[in-house]
Amino acid sequence: MAGLDQSASARVSRARYHGDQDVLPGMLDFAVNVRHAQPPGWLLTTLGARLADLARYPSSADVHAAQDAIAERHGRSRSEVLPLAGAAEGFALLSNLRPRRAAIIAPSFTEPEAALTAAGIPIHQVTLEPPFTLDTAQVPDDADLVVVGNPTNPTSVLHTREQLLALRRPGRIVVVDEAFADSVPGEPESLAGDALPDVLVLRSLTKTWALAGLRVGYALGSPEVLARLTAQRAHWPVGTLQLTAIAACCSPQAVAEAAADATRLVAVRAAMVAGLETVGMAVVAGQAPFVLFRSPDAEWIRNRLRDNGIAIRRCDSFVGLDATYLRAAVRPEWSRLVESIAETPACLPTGSRR
Repeated sequence: MAGLDQSASARVSRARYHGDQDVLPGMLDFAVNVRHAQPPGWLLTTLGARLADLARYPSSADVHAAQDAIAERHGRSRSEVLPLAGAAEGFALLSNLRPRRAAIIAPSFTEPEAALTAAGIPIHQVTLEPPFTLDTAQVPDDADLVVVGNPTNPTSVLHTREQLLALRRPGRIVVVDEAFADSVPGEPESLAGDALPDVLVLRSLTKTWALAGLRVGYALGSPEVLARLTAQRAHWPVGTLQLTAIAACCSPQAVAEAAADATRLVAVRAAMVAGLETVGMAVVAGQAPFVLFRSPDAEWIRNRLRDNGIAIRRCDSFVGLDATYLRAAVRPEWSRLVESIAETPACLPTGSRR
């Protein structure tokens, strides 16, 4: 972080905190939002078939196959599609757009803040109050880059298309982080299929398909914006296995599988939310494969869960949240989390714990 002042370096360090830092080997992991323990068998087979090709650089045919699969998935043209080494790479490229002032809707995924701060871009944090619904009036008019999550990590709040489109202004680019959009059945609020010259959509396949060790995603935007975004990008930025995974995970069969999984996820999430509420947790209303909740004893609960072999995400690294908030991935094993919370003295009435 050379060249940054002490305050900026501290912001970058805080923003680079990630849930996997809360997880030790053997723990039941609610801290990281990767949805499954491993990729499906068909995807492993597809990737395995390309291992023998790793002696060659990724080909233009591989790039085009990935682009075409994404384009068909969202009804866009190939020129509007950019494969990424994970959606986070898209945030790392945002400084190439040369914004004069960026506005980040917070609380939100912290990588945009880290990347833009490291590049010396002035940032205005638009910090939303609970229940964290979008207020476009809070965004400064002079912000020529606005970043917003939908659904937002970590709040799980899903903003409407109308709210997102209301952020548009002449000379401004709106970046919508849709890393978890495929967890919402029907994706009703997604802008991925809208060919708008000033809207850049970032999507991830990493969490849905358990590819955190590979990192795969893509951007959707106008050819002009994508050209600016990649102006200083390294050559061969996305590897052969990543391009293969993108093409496979955007196939009609894979999209249908993800849609069915999203429907199942809704039921698991509803049960998990109800369980957390029965043990006194204040849950933020939302739609995502994770749940944000609050307790005055959150830090104490997190430490006790860790001692019991359960990892959960602390949230004081997010702008707008403090140590009373916790985030937990939606998992079928949610009852173990709830039971462990219920067993802690933190759930006794206020003042009864010594």
